[in-house]
Amino acid sequence: APGFRPRTSYLVVANHQSMFDIPILGALLFSNFPKYISKRELGRGIPSVSYNLRRGGHVLIDRGDAPSALVAIRELAGRVRLGRASAVIFPEGTRARVGELGAFRPAGTRALLDAAPDTPVVAVTVDESWRLLARNMFPVPWGVRVRVRIGEPIARRPGEDREALIERVRQEIATTLASWRGTGVTTADPGALRDLPAGTG
Repeated sequence: APGFRPRTSYLVVANHQSMFDIPILGALLFSNFPKYISKRELGRGIPSVSYNLRRGGHVLIDRGDAPSALVAIRELAGRVRLGRASAVIFPEGTRARVGELGAFRPAGTRALLDAAPDTPVVAVTVDESWRLLARNMFPVPWGVRVRVRIGEPIARRPGEDREALIERVRQEIATTLASWRGTGVTTADPGALRDLPAGTG
């Protein structure tokens, strides 16, 4: 997207198809210092990814302990406001099967929006990464092309409707997925589309 800038803090809201979404987005958003809001369980058992989530300044939340989760999200939002990080959240709360977009669980996203009210929001769409888990993680299949679209930053405004903003982001992701799977990506609004061959980078 033309308005998306490197070395700038954003609130990134993305769909979630695979644990590989984390390193893929980490590479694409590297200069924006992405920090993920993830469930605590991902901090163990996934080679490389779990270690990075534990040690890299990310937020691992216990979904059964809402108060502590909100405190952690607000702490990350503080770093975002200071320009030290971009927050990345997957509102579906879990990986989608065969790439279908699930319902958003808005509580975490709403808390993030509230805690960083001036930070632009960016919708990020990921597709085909679910195929990388077709063999239960390893070996990673070759020939899979993962698509990523980084949307235009959405400016914030006083008194905005948080629920409407979250729905706007979800609709942007849904529309992008539909365009890829139906008539293809439109040239009128390609966003920052990347085709990533598996096993590279």
